[in-house]
Amino acid sequence: SLTSIEAGMAAKEGILKAHPDANVVVKPLADGGEGTTDALIAGLGGEHIDLTVTGPLGTPVNAHYGYLAEKNTAILEMAAAAGIILVRESEKNPLTATTYGVGEMIADAMKRGIRNFIIGIGGSATNDGGIGMLKALGYQFSDENGQDVGEGGQALERVSSIIIEKANPILKECSFHIACDVTNPLCGKNGATYIYGPQKGVTPEIAEELDKAMNHYASVTSKFLHNDYASAEGAGAAGGLGFAFLSYLNATLTPGIDLILNAVELEKELEDTDITVTGEGRLDHQTAMGKAPVGVARLAKKYNAKVIAFAGSVTKEATACNKEGIDAFFPILRGVCTLAEAMDPVAARNNMTATVEQVFRLL
Repeated sequence: SLTSIEAGMAAKEGILKAHPDANVVVKPLADGGEGTTDALIAGLGGEHIDLTVTGPLGTPVNAHYGYLAEKNTAILEMAAAAGIILVRESEKNPLTATTYGVGEMIADAMKRGIRNFIIGIGGSATNDGGIGMLKALGYQFSDENGQDVGEGGQALERVSSIIIEKANPILKECSFHIACDVTNPLCGKNGATYIYGPQKGVTPEIAEELDKAMNHYASVTSKFLHNDYASAEGAGAAGGLGFAFLSYLNATLTPGIDLILNAVELEKELEDTDITVTGEGRLDHQTAMGKAPVGVARLAKKYNAKVIAFAGSVTKEATACNKEGIDAFFPILRGVCTLAEAMDPVAARNNMTATVEQVFRLL
């Protein structure tokens, strides 16, 4: 119903109604998933760059990424180019779905002189081990006859040799920080194919074959690049895209909330803060397991700030958040209404402002 910045501005309005002389700083927040790019563009005054890239099905899709000029940094979501939201249920095909468009987004940013990347890799439609992305960046993957291996999960078992020298030389000047909240390895029963494959169309009949192919691709990668990240935490993220970033692009994988909190330089603001406000759509037991509000609370507690959370709704289990640094939390609903009424942006904004005002009148 509200973006991170809209919710923050509504809360600010409520605080100032109660305390007109308060100094309120609003920072955007996201966890590296869908909406991260837009949250950081809006909150940090970034530029919105539109482009057309190859979608997961090999057809063109409209995508965008954010550019933060001050930090010479691009904010990307892999889902913009290869997300499951771009594929209808009947079209899901892990054997052919490609991450090529993700590489095209990175290449476009490099061409503009951008050298630092923050990339969220949740919500993929692919299980190609990142081969598509790497091909768009100049890496060549050949079969035993020297032919290109093609796209998607079906290409993995064909990989016989890798030409690293053809990769875009600018990659050596770039740093890649990947927002990754999963710890799965690349292969095996806890790997990319078995755990996340089913939502992308991996059936029990092809799971074993695809996992073996992924393992084969990992061993050829290890042979040519002299590293081994197949068992690394997060290697299995986004159908093996995590593995590609680690093995080929020397990337760091960081929990999304930590990466974004760092990007918006929240800690710097918290050093002299009395009260920190955070929140999300629904506060529940999952929030306490390290989601965005708890990430904020832990940082705020380093500087002994009070932490108050506001949410569209709260569950009984949300009390677990109190143990994780949120001193008190409040639902913003002002009366009985339907879900549609609660989620109307104007109503949500008014509810946020009114609730925050009343809480801050106590302080």
